[in-house]
This record gives sequence, structure tokens and C-alpha cells, in this order.
Amino acid sequence: MELLNGKVAIITGAGTGMGRETARLLAAEGAVLVLVGRRQDVLDELSAEIAAAGGKSHVRTADIASKAEVDQLVGWIHENVGLVDILINNAGSASKVLNVRWIAEEEWNQVLDVNLNAVFLLTQAVLPDMLSRNTGSIITVSSLAAVTPNLLGGAAYGAAKAAVRNFMTYLHTTFRNEGLRAVTILPGETATPILDNRARPPHQEERDAMVQPEDVARAIHLVVTLPQRTVVQELVIAPTVQRDTSGDIEISRWAGAPDSDLPQNQK
Repeated sequence: MELLNGKVAIITGAGTGMGRETARLLAAEGAVLVLVGRRQDVLDELSAEIAAAGGKSHVRTADIASKAEVDQLVGWIHENVGLVDILINNAGSASKVLNVRWIAEEEWNQVLDVNLNAVFLLTQAVLPDMLSRNTGSIITVSSLAAVTPNLLGGAAYGAAKAAVRNFMTYLHTTFRNEGLRAVTILPGETATPILDNRARPPHQEERDAMVQPEDVARAIHLVVTLPQRTVVQELVIAPTVQRDTSGDIEISRWAGAPDSDLPQNQK
């Protein structure tokens, strides 16, 4: 049974990780997908895979932190696909420098652009489609860093994920009676390519014990395929076993620090 038959869904960060797995699940439910990301090649590969399985998708590259490009993207969707029923804000970015003492303003702003400002721009662009028909779903992948920020994700990432969680709650309380379902997914450590940016990237055996991209995709599938009368406002999905990250946090503390500030054991 195709629970999303004909629904138009935008997925950002669709080329890899959670976005890619989510696309596979929603395509199998009959959704018409707009796969958005930075790399044309990985998006084309996913689109071909979806087509081979009988699904429908379109590929669009865009800088989702740019209002002009977001407006162009949604305009293209209106002209070529239809009104937007589902927006999945999955794209994410973390900084290399994690300690607020040393992160540069440019890097701070880049993290907020992808994790927060892009969500605002995309939401603003698709809200008219949803409110005009009293139906629609906006799902945003935040992080447990929004609840317990630390040096693993870094100052900018935690702040952005907390802010976007707040923004989603705002959407929920403001527009729920106009048919909008605003959902926040809060994953714990998840084995996605963003971990490669960590000051000490986890080993493969550590990643194997984390939440996997397909686990988060199943959570997104759940909240988006529930009947319109029901909303899951927030969903936490975390590893069953909590690993010891104290060593990683200590390494992260000094990432990007000038040599003059490094303790002897970090030089």
C-alpha cells in the first residue's frame, strides 16, 4: 500500500546518509521526490536507483542557504512537479573548530546557514502550498546536541540544532490548527559522513554501534506516513549503548587552537 501516493516531497541533503535512505523509503510509498543536494553525481545515481525500483524523483542542486536559490528551486517545483506536500530538512553541517574560543565568525555563520537559516528559507517558501490546502508536513532533523550540547558537535552545531528545534516548535504551535504537521527528529550519534569532520573521527566498530542512517529514515517514514490527523511533535532516536566519549571531547577541545594556547600533551 502506497501511503504517500502522488505526494510531492522535498528532501535536502538527499545524496548521502539519512537523506538517501529516507528517499528510498518515501519513493517506495509513492511520493514524487525532489532530491536536493550539492553534488549532481550522487543525486543522479540515487534518482536512477529510485527509477529502477519504479519510483519517481527529480534532481536539483541548490545552495539552500540562499533565498534566491531556494525561491528558484520552489518555483521550478511548482512549474514542473506541483505543490509541495512534504518538506524534509535533512541537510546538515558541522564545524572543524569546535571550541567557541577559536571558531571563526565565517565558520560559525556557515554552520548556522545550513542547519538553521536554510530551514527557515525553505519553510517560508513552501508554507503557502501547505496552508492554502490545510495540509502538509515539515520534518526537520535536529540532533540531541540541541538538548545536550558539547564539544563533539561543537558550539555552532549545538546552537544551530537547538535553534531549529525551537523554530519547529514555533511552527507546531502556530500552524497546527491550519493543518501543518511540524516534526523534529532528534538523533543521537549517527554513522553518517558528517562524523568525518570530527576532531577524532570514530573508528568503524564505533560507528557500527551507533544509530544508522536507515534507522533515522524509518523514524522519518513513521512520522510522515501517519494519518494527517496525527502528529509526532518530537522523536528521539539514540544508540542503545552509550559509548564513552570523554577522550574524544578532550581532543575536540583543542581542535583549531593556536599553538601558543595548546597544552604540552596536545602539541
